[in-house]
Amino acid sequence: MILKVPKYFLEDIVAPACNNDKAIIQAFADIPRILFVDEAMKTKAYEDKALPIGMGQTISQVTTVANMLYMLELKKEDNVLEIGSGSGFVTALLSRLVHHVYAVELLPKLMAKARTTIKSLRIINVSMKSDDGGKGWQEYAPYDKIIASAGATKLPQSLVEQLKEGGILVLPLNNHLMKYKKEKGILIEEKGMSCSFVDFVGS
Repeated sequence: MILKVPKYFLEDIVAPACNNDKAIIQAFADIPRILFVDEAMKTKAYEDKALPIGMGQTISQVTTVANMLYMLELKKEDNVLEIGSGSGFVTALLSRLVHHVYAVELLPKLMAKARTTIKSLRIINVSMKSDDGGKGWQEYAPYDKIIASAGATKLPQSLVEQLKEGGILVLPLNNHLMKYKKEKGILIEEKGMSCSFVDFVGS
């Protein structure tokens, strides 16, 4: 069964949020959001809303995700660390845009469910584990890009350390999307749109 992503979703919601980035729009077209939401929420899958996915977690608002992906300046050769993978939707989107995704999720049951959904899409360039995202994933560091889908009150130092020189880190910090680029060991900061995320454990 082929699930077609609605045209309005791509043109009216995704495109404006990612500055009409064709690769990002195509990723949203390839990865049906409806597969990553609970049965009771499927009628709202293509609305620009954060939706509950159980265990106190949510699948993030579409425009926020699209904007975060745009802020990352993703390249096909990138290795990306994702913190707080939740439903696996952003993990799956990233898989279409980069070389490899390393996804960390604190809750084992959520991770298992996400892994099953991702496997059903025959995605093979993703590695996943259940752990405290605040520690990152040292084994495969450093990373070209790092994205965190959990709200922090301070910048997790472990993520900064695991970011490559010239790399970009995007995360919600004190209710704003923040972009950090590492240049000669120094972080160059850029403030983005306001946002709301579940809390970052260990932040």
